[in-house]
Amino acid sequence: MADERNTTGSILIVDDESSLRETFEFFLTREGYQPVYTASNFDEALRIIGANAIDLVISDIVLERSSGIDLLKNSRELGINCPFIMITGYPEVESAAEAVRLGAFDYLTKPIDKQQLLRSVGMALRHQHLEKQRRIAEQQRERYRVLLDKVFKSVSDAIIVVDAELTIVKLNDAAERLFADFLPGIGEGSQLTTEVDRDEFSTLRADLLRVLKTGEDIGEHCFECKTITLKPRILSICTSPIRQNRTTYLGAVVVIRDMSRRSHNATSRRAGFHRFMGASDAMQNVYTTIEHVGASDTTVLITGESGTGKELAAEALHRESKRHAGPLIKLDCTAITENLLESELFGHKRGSFTGADRDRPGLILQARGGTLFLDEIGEISAMTQLRLLRFLQEKTFYPVGSDTPIEVDARVITATNVNLRQKVEEGLFREDLYYRLRVIDVTLPPLRERNGDVRLLAHHFVSLFAKKGGKPVSGFSDNAMYLLERYPWPGNVRELEHCIERAVVLSKTPTITTQDLPEELRTQTPAVSSPAPRIDDLPPTPVDSEAYKMTPRAKRDDIAHTIVATLARCGGNKAKAARLLGIDRSTLYRKIREHNIDLSAIALE
Repeated sequence: MADERNTTGSILIVDDESSLRETFEFFLTREGYQPVYTASNFDEALRIIGANAIDLVISDIVLERSSGIDLLKNSRELGINCPFIMITGYPEVESAAEAVRLGAFDYLTKPIDKQQLLRSVGMALRHQHLEKQRRIAEQQRERYRVLLDKVFKSVSDAIIVVDAELTIVKLNDAAERLFADFLPGIGEGSQLTTEVDRDEFSTLRADLLRVLKTGEDIGEHCFECKTITLKPRILSICTSPIRQNRTTYLGAVVVIRDMSRRSHNATSRRAGFHRFMGASDAMQNVYTTIEHVGASDTTVLITGESGTGKELAAEALHRESKRHAGPLIKLDCTAITENLLESELFGHKRGSFTGADRDRPGLILQARGGTLFLDEIGEISAMTQLRLLRFLQEKTFYPVGSDTPIEVDARVITATNVNLRQKVEEGLFREDLYYRLRVIDVTLPPLRERNGDVRLLAHHFVSLFAKKGGKPVSGFSDNAMYLLERYPWPGNVRELEHCIERAVVLSKTPTITTQDLPEELRTQTPAVSSPAPRIDDLPPTPVDSEAYKMTPRAKRDDIAHTIVATLARCGGNKAKAARLLGIDRSTLYRKIREHNIDLSAIALE
């Protein structure tokens, strides 16, 4: 009996006969059970059960004005699940069945033998103790399950659990997002051996099969793949078995980390970088590229539409370089005439040409130990292209009128808004120089592709020009901001800057309204509605050729209209119009001839 006895736990004895209550209490107390409560009726018993943690109830079935069955039933309704030992002097099948149905632990008939009572009490308390331990264990398991589930869901790496047949039985939110990018439709219940048919994921299948066969962990290693939108990614995977015993494996756990996304997000999102301003994804890529490229000493070609900030990119590259303490020398290759450009770059000796009354160091020499930035590089002549190429190859040059070479250590950064590759194909730009300049290229996105940056830039410019002009302008109406964000900005950030400066000057209130904006924004029909129109894709043939005649009439009319509208927008300035159209001036002249465009109504410069 000792192995059945458990003296821990409280006991309640319920009987309307005081002698029986006292006898049972005496037996149990002598055996060491504490505490032992007694009750003479249903109400008293229910009150004791409600006020104390009772581990066992011993109750007579027949009670004054009630029954032990009612006490059992009420206790269960209150959520009290301790065992009941029912006592009766008149055993009945119906009452016994009802007691068992309600969960009574034992059913004893009078007269009650002491040993029988103690044996039943010991077994009931032992059972209660085991039930308590089971409930505690279940609660702990549930807490651990909830905790693990939260950890499982919160981990940024993809976690995938498969069974021995490589069927996915569980995956976290990160894994669902991963599959959405790479394998849409794959989820819980998917079979990785039959439903994942992309060859690049053969590494994942091979790892899983190896783990399930050998039971060994496979450490982190990386493989390349592409998303469904063909974006390249680098995925790191670790695979571990789920063991049932030493030789049997229930499945495996795979942890996948998107290394390319992790690298992209390693730097927190920035609202600006040097003199750039913008928080869009497109600009985050620009900032990261400049940081990486700036540290090197190679030549860089900056490309982008007019007004996207190519000069700002050159400044940022210089500041990110080890040459940042040296000079940054800038030159717009279209700002001076062609016959003076060579002297401006390489310098000249006194008397080398008419007007050269003294020696003059060129910009290359001035950039020694620093950076030389050449804007609009696509506009330089063939001779200047050749001399620049030689300097880039040999790091030496000859000033105009000198036979003595000068060695200069300077980094060269160039920029253009024209298609240099196309100019190479047309024979207008040296291919060897093109590749020398384009060791690394930085492409600046147009403003229309910088989601959310119009608002950021607009508020920056309004603050800048309000302070500069001493005007109390501080913001925009919702309607004005709607027009600003909807407009395609063919002139990009420069056009937006001029637009805000104009609005600040014209505004009569602290808030810029739609009436302060230019007409093309209010009507949303800008003169050039699409950026850098590729008019140069028309056949470079005379207007009377068969190829030209085969070009659809509507397309020829659209191109002619674009050229006229662009020239009108630029006040007839052909150089400016060519830059906006993304072509050089010679191509613009040829297109004007090819399309028989009448420019008599435009005041040409």
